[in-house]
Amino acid sequence: MASRIREPRIHPAEWAADFHDPAWNIYEAVIDAAQAAQVPFALGGAFGLATYTGTWRDTKDLDLFVLPRDRRRMIALVTRTGLTDYYERVPYDRRWIYRAIGDEVIVDTIWAMANRRSKVDDWWFSGPEILMRGRTIRVVPAEAMLWDKLYIMQRERCDWPDIMNLLYRQGASLEWRTLLDRLGDDVALLTGALSVFRWLSPGMARHFPHWLWAAVNLPQPKSGRAHALQQERAALLDSRLWFAKAQVRRRAA
Repeated sequence: MASRIREPRIHPAEWAADFHDPAWNIYEAVIDAAQAAQVPFALGGAFGLATYTGTWRDTKDLDLFVLPRDRRRMIALVTRTGLTDYYERVPYDRRWIYRAIGDEVIVDTIWAMANRRSKVDDWWFSGPEILMRGRTIRVVPAEAMLWDKLYIMQRERCDWPDIMNLLYRQGASLEWRTLLDRLGDDVALLTGALSVFRWLSPGMARHFPHWLWAAVNLPQPKSGRAHALQQERAALLDSRLWFAKAQVRRRAA
C-alpha cells in the first residue's frame, strides 16, 4: 500500500519540561543507547500524544515502536541499561510487546498492534521529529496512533478519549485517505469515533475534509458554539478536565 511520506520537520517538545527527573533518567538512558546503537525507533504512547496535542500526561512509561526485525536488538539494549522483564511481576502478551521495568518506570518495545491487526512497518516511521531535551527523536504519525487507539476499547482500558483530543488538534490536517486504506473493513470504528467527535465539537469537525463524512456514512456536521458546546458535552462523559485541555488553560490565562 503506497502512502505519502511527509517532508521532515522538527518540533520543539515544550511539554518535556513537565517530566519528573527520576523517570527522565531512565528514558534518557534507553533513548541514548538506542540512538548510539543505531536501532531505529519511533516514540508513541504519552510522548506521541503530547507531540500532537501539546499536553503531557505522566504515565511513567516509554513506548518505543520498532520494526519486527529490530525487536531483539532493542530488547537486548533495554536489558543492558539495567531494566528487567515486567512479565515476572505481571504477565503480558509477548507476541507484540516486550515490557521492561526499572524504578517503577516501564519501557515498552512494540513491534505490532496489540490485536495483531498489523505489524509495525516503515509507515510508522513517517511521523515528525521532535527536539526533546537536546535530542532529535522520531514520533509515530498521528494517523498510526489514531488507527491503533481505535481498537483499544476494553473492559479495563479505553483510548477513545485520546482519540477525541487527537481529532481536536490534528483532525483538519490528517492524511485521511491513508487511514481509511489502513482500516479497510474496520472503517465502522472510525465512523463511531467521528460520530462522537462531531457531537462533542461540531465547530472543529466542520474543518475536516468535506468528502470524509460521506466516506464514513455520516452527515456533514452542523455549526455550533465551538468552545462552550464542546466543554458542556465533554462534561457529560467525564466531569474532570479531559477534552482539549491545552485550549482551556490558554483561555483561562
